[in-house]
Amino acid sequence: MIATSMAVIQHVCSAPLARVMLPRSLVVSRSRGLSILSAARASHAVPQQVLLGMSEYELQQLALEFGQQSYRGKQLHHLIYKRKVKEIEDFSHSFRNDLQEAGWKVGRSPIYHTVTAADGTVKLLIKLEDNRLIETVGIPVEDDKGSMRLTACVSSQVGCPLRCSFCATGKGGFSRNLKRHEIIEQVLAIEELFKNRVTNVVFMGMGEPMLNLNSVLEAHRCLNKDVQIGQRMITISTVGVPNTIRKLASHKLQSTLAVSLHAPNQKLREAIVPSAKSYPLDAIMKDCRDYFLDTSRRVSFEYALLAGVNDTTEHAVELAQLLHEWGRGNHVNLIPFNPIEGSEYQRPHRKAVAAFAAALESRKITVSIRQTRGLDASAACGQLRNKFQKNPLLTESENLQSQADVAVAC
Repeated sequence: MIATSMAVIQHVCSAPLARVMLPRSLVVSRSRGLSILSAARASHAVPQQVLLGMSEYELQQLALEFGQQSYRGKQLHHLIYKRKVKEIEDFSHSFRNDLQEAGWKVGRSPIYHTVTAADGTVKLLIKLEDNRLIETVGIPVEDDKGSMRLTACVSSQVGCPLRCSFCATGKGGFSRNLKRHEIIEQVLAIEELFKNRVTNVVFMGMGEPMLNLNSVLEAHRCLNKDVQIGQRMITISTVGVPNTIRKLASHKLQSTLAVSLHAPNQKLREAIVPSAKSYPLDAIMKDCRDYFLDTSRRVSFEYALLAGVNDTTEHAVELAQLLHEWGRGNHVNLIPFNPIEGSEYQRPHRKAVAAFAAALESRKITVSIRQTRGLDASAACGQLRNKFQKNPLLTESENLQSQADVAVAC
């Protein structure tokens, strides 16, 4: 999915405790010589043993399960989210020995490669535990008063199964969904690199967030409550997956929903976004209208401008008519195409971009034009990953499973 930029979700309850905690019956004292990990293996139940993503309450409960005082859980929370400690070995209290013995880890991955653009934008490749690579981007913007807004553009999948025709990520294939901690750690990595707090998070990196909605919502809760990034500073972007916009609306989040539209009519949209065939334009627009009515949050429509394809003033007029037909509360974010290797698409001229924006504004559509950042750092989503790992290391069995997952989601 094309890398874009704005702000989206928070609330959603954290993962139920049963998903991250072992039953008390599996917790045994050290005197009996059994760890949580060995007990779980004996019962064929492998617990989630990653601390990153857990709430303060969950960490307190974890401490109690280990026979510790609940304040130890608060200490864990401080170490993970405030001090951003990466390894349990670096924890400062004896509880770390119990955690290590039971096979727990913080859940931080190493940085594999970084590229810094002349404008200060930094793209990271993070190497996950299974050796797959994902991209995340840090975008710093300094205002007139000297304060910095730092946006983290995060991935939600390893690759993307939707294969939008202009997107480098889709060309690199799809491997799997990211777990919640693999999403959260991207934000912490940006903070560590810039030595500054991330102020905005956009789910606009590799992957389709709505195909991994549970993990995205869990990560959103953690980023809001534990990392303390405001809901309205978070954006979730989607090219459109049936039924998921309604599901997102049910959570009543104060974040921004960004829909990657890219065309003003169904025929053109299908040519640009193959998955549009299963989610007609009228259906997605109805869901966006209902989203606004349910949440009172306007929908932002992402529109990648492709020279000679969808960038004429006639397209702009048609887009304005479409948006007015389906209600109010709309905003269009125009994104001049970032050239990628092997693509037949070209970046539009500035005059064409300005004319498109003017046509929308004259018809009372709120418009912004994305400032292109990081062109010299493989800015387009998926470009940098493809240089190092074009094949996402997908095994045949995983490929069949991922295809089945996509079919079920759609």
